[in-house]
Amino acid sequence: MAELPIPELPTTLSRCSGRFTISTLLGMDEGGRGPCAPSEGAGCDSTHPSHLSGSTLCARTFGYNTVDVVPAYEHYANTKAGGDGGKGRPSLADLHSILKPDPSRLRVPVLDPQRSNGLPDTGPEEVPEEPAATPVPEPVRFGWVKGVMIRCMLNIWGVILYLRLPWITAQAGIALTWLIILMSVTVTTITGLSISAISTNGKVKSGGTYFLISRSLGPELGGSIGLIFAFANAVAVAMHTVGFAETVRDLLQEHNSLIVDPTNDIRIIGVVTVTVLLGISLAGMEWEAKAQILFFLVILVSFINYLVGTVIPATAEKQSKGFFSYRADIFAQNFVPNWRGPDGSFFGLFSIFFPSATGILAGANISGDLKDPAVAIPKGTLMAIFWTTVSYLVLSATIGACVVRDASGSLNDSVALGSPGCEGLACGFGWNFTACAQQQSCRYGLSNYYQTMSMVSGFGPLITAGIFGATLSSALACLVSAPKVFQCLCRDQLYPLIGFFGKGYGKNSEPIRGYMLTYFIAVGFILIAELNAIAPIISNFFLCSYALINFSCFHASITNSPGWRPSFRYYSKWAALFGATVSVVIMFLLTWWAALIAFGIVIFLLGYVLYKKPDVNWGSSMQASSYNMALNYSVGLSEVDEHIKNYRQGQLCVCLVLTGPPNFRPALVDFVGTFTKNLSLMLCGNVLIGPRKQKMPESRLTADGHTKWLLKRKIKAFYTDVVAEDLRSGVQMLIQAAGLGKMRPNILVLGYKRNWRTVSPQSLEDYVGILHDAFDFKYGVCLMRMKEGLNISRVMQAHADLTALADEQQASTIFQSEQGKKTIDIYWLFDDGGLTLLIPYLLGRKKRWGKCKIRVFVGGQINRMDEERKASPKPPFPGTICFSCSIKRFDDLIAPFRLNDGFKDEAAVNELRQGCPWKISDEEIDKNRAKSLRQVRLNEILLDYSRDAALIAMTLPIGRKGRCPSPLYMAWLETLSQDLRPPIILTRGNQENVLTFYCQ
Repeated sequence: MAELPIPELPTTLSRCSGRFTISTLLGMDEGGRGPCAPSEGAGCDSTHPSHLSGSTLCARTFGYNTVDVVPAYEHYANTKAGGDGGKGRPSLADLHSILKPDPSRLRVPVLDPQRSNGLPDTGPEEVPEEPAATPVPEPVRFGWVKGVMIRCMLNIWGVILYLRLPWITAQAGIALTWLIILMSVTVTTITGLSISAISTNGKVKSGGTYFLISRSLGPELGGSIGLIFAFANAVAVAMHTVGFAETVRDLLQEHNSLIVDPTNDIRIIGVVTVTVLLGISLAGMEWEAKAQILFFLVILVSFINYLVGTVIPATAEKQSKGFFSYRADIFAQNFVPNWRGPDGSFFGLFSIFFPSATGILAGANISGDLKDPAVAIPKGTLMAIFWTTVSYLVLSATIGACVVRDASGSLNDSVALGSPGCEGLACGFGWNFTACAQQQSCRYGLSNYYQTMSMVSGFGPLITAGIFGATLSSALACLVSAPKVFQCLCRDQLYPLIGFFGKGYGKNSEPIRGYMLTYFIAVGFILIAELNAIAPIISNFFLCSYALINFSCFHASITNSPGWRPSFRYYSKWAALFGATVSVVIMFLLTWWAALIAFGIVIFLLGYVLYKKPDVNWGSSMQASSYNMALNYSVGLSEVDEHIKNYRQGQLCVCLVLTGPPNFRPALVDFVGTFTKNLSLMLCGNVLIGPRKQKMPESRLTADGHTKWLLKRKIKAFYTDVVAEDLRSGVQMLIQAAGLGKMRPNILVLGYKRNWRTVSPQSLEDYVGILHDAFDFKYGVCLMRMKEGLNISRVMQAHADLTALADEQQASTIFQSEQGKKTIDIYWLFDDGGLTLLIPYLLGRKKRWGKCKIRVFVGGQINRMDEERKASPKPPFPGTICFSCSIKRFDDLIAPFRLNDGFKDEAAVNELRQGCPWKISDEEIDKNRAKSLRQVRLNEILLDYSRDAALIAMTLPIGRKGRCPSPLYMAWLETLSQDLRPPIILTRGNQENVLTFYCQ
């Protein structure tokens, strides 16, 4: 057979990411032979080496020819639970059944190191050349500083910073202003932690907050949050634009150059400004990002200019306006509140200030334009919250220590110290503002003059430039965020009549139609022309959005949603619940009727999606909640009579565990119970061998006892038994009949047969046949071996009263104890769909195993491994035996089962096998020699690298049905797992995906 050209595999040995360490084991042999290049005269693990069924390929992996393939990155790039996610992955039938000739489906792997991270991909043998085409321009991508931190800081540093924070300080006092700031920051920080968790929950695309939530938690919550958040951002455009227009209006008023009148001037300037911002947005993200950098620098310069101005001695003009530099008595007076006007209340001021802390999602809203959203969003968002909080606190404290609340601005109000009739703090500084203070006609001072920062600063025009930069940058950020969130929502078509706005244009798929919609909404609110009226509206909608985000994360956490596995370490479900509760409470304290309206809208949107059930499936926390409730009630049904109304929906990792009586194999029960607890279903199966009439009474007598034993051990599982003539027939019954509806097992878990060399040949055949039966019914298989064994029935004293099982002393196992800082070593040798990786990962999420570091070993190159061993030789561990001795040990294992036919023809071998069909012919030993040596070598690797691990998980080798004798297959398992101190889990999935790294 001609060799197929195969690209050279990358030589990277290991990578580390979080708790996962990816290492490579033996893979390719020397000479650059690819994974599909067979040796001369060698078969492809079948009688038809060049003809494969399905979409499989012939690969030379781990030094011998095999249909099996190593794990490939592309196989997990979809979100379906199974199916044809890995097109280059052999089917289960290809691996353990006789291959059917099908030359038209021969495929070879094509490697793309950048996409597959060093693992081979599969593709057509020949790809026709395409005519040269114009390269598609790469979209603009931003890092965490430019894309998230600066963008969030600009959105947070808005109109409130310059125009309302000094006024809020005058009203609430420094102490309560700090409390308002810290309350707002508490809500936004908790929400930032939640959005950081969401952003690390899977691969993130465009769509911002809506995409993150909908793909992680489902369309029900994502749709309502996305629509409300997009609307809030559109209104925020109006708020920041009105702040800018107010400043321009004040400048015109100072120079007596009003266009019409103060109110209409705000409307005119605001509409013109938002039209210019729309033009910048339509120019594309690159121009918008450059404008944001310019605004950021202007704001920093203006802030420094303000701080410098506070230490410069006050001029007579500034003193007349209430500025006297730092004074302890001014700080003391401004430390306490002085409520004035209709907004003079704590929550009234809170509703005005809170929008200044709501820009935290500006970076998340352009998730599709970030280089690495999972890193950029948490880091940039939290850093932006920290620095802006510091700036708010500093500004409030400094301006409250420098400026009095009331001042006339008239130079004629200067008086000599101690003048009679002068009241107020300014009298001690030589100024008499008594008249305007009593008549409440003062034009200046913290309580009256919105442009106080400009007056205090070293150079007033720089503060004006800062106001322009802060208001315009925030308006621009909101103008960009709202359409991008709305565009993703429209494309998913969760709601009617909005699909028109989902169309994108250009290389970045700019939502031009969404820009126009946001523009018209902003213009509508700009016409209100009153900043203090617009801010509370935004506060309510943002608080509602934050409450929903935090509650969604909490809901996903407590329901163990299958799509909710964030890697952000600082996320806490209880913090999320606290943030949601605080947000709701504040909403009702601000404006109760507006809060009711907001929640009414949310309930309507949520109910619409639940009623319509759109044709999307991203893994909903609502679905997870339903499953979790069904699971808990199903376990509770063990104590009550069955009822036909009880029903549930399926989920992955439903295990049928061949425990026999569960109390006989507590370690096996505890192992499966650990990773299935509160997640999926566990069925403990027991086969009663013997006549039905004799065994049925025993079944009825012991069933309740076994169930109570499981409940006492706090194992959420069902117990079921069958009566059969032999073990294999009983297991076949369980495999076919266990479960209900979609709540059927898909993983068979059993213990290793330690006494396989001494049992009867038929018993050995039945044991291996059970594995083949599981594969035939598309089950995954998990086989567990412990050094001390699993069956403790001989250690236990037989119970005279079989109904007293629940009262017996519970045996302790390794899976009930804290594992400390050990390792869970996963040897993911072949691409089985990910089950080999999933089970240890689920185990590692539990508290007792949470401190264990997960190490993943995958296939690598033989020559590279040998070179590294030579470069850094290590002394052998005590007890390690030489390779030749290991081979001899293997030969001794199979010696009693050999036919010793001397390579006779098939007819002669069949004649010799009369009466002993299980024996191994010389030809079978020779054909499987490479695979046998593979098990010997793997055992040495396990002894070298995983001697002190808490648990070893490895891909289970498959013996081809009808081609691999049972004793030879058991010898492989014995050799692979012998002399190991930690428990070893040999796992083989059913070749369908149980993993994906996408969050949709």
